[in-house]
Amino acid sequence: MNSRVIGRYPLVSLVPMILAVALLCARCAAPGDSRPPDSGPDHSGPVTLEQLFTGEVTVLDLSHALSSTNPVWREGAESPFQYEVLAAHESGLPIMGAFRTAEHYGTHIDAPIHGGDHLPTVDEIDLDNLFAPAVVIDISAQSALDADYALTVEDIQNWEAEYGRMPTGSIVLLYTGWSEKWDDPEAYPNRDTDGRLHFPGFSSEAAQYLIDERSIKGVGIDNMSIDPAAGNGFPAHRVVNGSGRIHLENVANVHLLPAAGAYLIVAPIKIERGSGGPVRIFGIVP
Repeated sequence: MNSRVIGRYPLVSLVPMILAVALLCARCAAPGDSRPPDSGPDHSGPVTLEQLFTGEVTVLDLSHALSSTNPVWREGAESPFQYEVLAAHESGLPIMGAFRTAEHYGTHIDAPIHGGDHLPTVDEIDLDNLFAPAVVIDISAQSALDADYALTVEDIQNWEAEYGRMPTGSIVLLYTGWSEKWDDPEAYPNRDTDGRLHFPGFSSEAAQYLIDERSIKGVGIDNMSIDPAAGNGFPAHRVVNGSGRIHLENVANVHLLPAAGAYLIVAPIKIERGSGGPVRIFGIVP
């Protein structure tokens, strides 16, 4: 994959972000959540500034780099991403450039307006919804057997049986294994002989359960859509965006996050009245 891990803290440029996530972690921690004794370190307590500044956390880059080679929905379609160098060094590298792209291209956020009228645009998303505990549900084994697999309520309950009840206000990420196909323009969209795409996602029932029973802030996935490609009418979009929550699509490096205990910082481009846009996502792993 062409996305990289930023690596071990400290990084001076991350100090403002780290301060923000320290406050987030203190607020979002869920003391008292039950966890099996063999499920790894207890992450129920807040991450402290001391832990952050002494290098006890890892910062992961969960976004793919934008380029004209990113996968596209329509077979044979020209990339919507264009980059022009406006001024260059002697080496040819840019001093300044200009780019143009579709909102829902590469690693991006779907604002609520994407799934229903009269809902918040990307510049209107409440900032609290861009900082959250991360829950990672691994359905890569199911997806390897069935490219059209849809997350079920039972999958969620099985995850909680192993890791404990997910924190209120989480962003739930699906690891499908699809990010490993990112650099393969044929395998990632996975078109059949009729040109139909096939990749896994959330069922509308699972999405509704996460909203009604777990009060999530949003969902994300390591492929092109939170809905399985073979579905009809993007029902999970209507459920999640339609309830005012966000989606993150084409998320990178999900496999590097633990199932529980990490935090997300979601930093989308702020387009006035936009339906979404490119996003830089940071995973904070204690």
